[in-house]
Amino acid sequence: QVQLVQSGGGLVQPGGSLRLSCQGSGLTLSSYAISWYRERPGKMRELIGHITSIDVVNFYLESAKGRFSISRDNAENMVYLQLDSLNVEDTGVYYCNARRATQGYWGQGTQVTVSS
Repeated sequence: QVQLVQSGGGLVQPGGSLRLSCQGSGLTLSSYAISWYRERPGKMRELIGHITSIDVVNFYLESAKGRFSISRDNAENMVYLQLDSLNVEDTGVYYCNARRATQGYWGQGTQVTVSS
């Protein structure tokens, strides 16, 4: 069974950091482009950025540039989204997505809450 299993969300104070994980089960993430999305309360799902199968990283969310980073650990079959300098506007559910040609898979989502 192919799955993306997410972990690492939680409650953090403004200015804090979190690292979100997306682990592949039944698929090898190194051969997929992995994107990170988020859904903030009352907003549509938005693309944060992605890492390609050749480890090129692009960010599409302006507010993420300079604060978030994406990396892979192929030995662990894992992709990470590092969230730094978090603020309350970053609160939401974060999703990873694996895509290759016509194949696409979503993680279950993980809640990030930024609050004092």
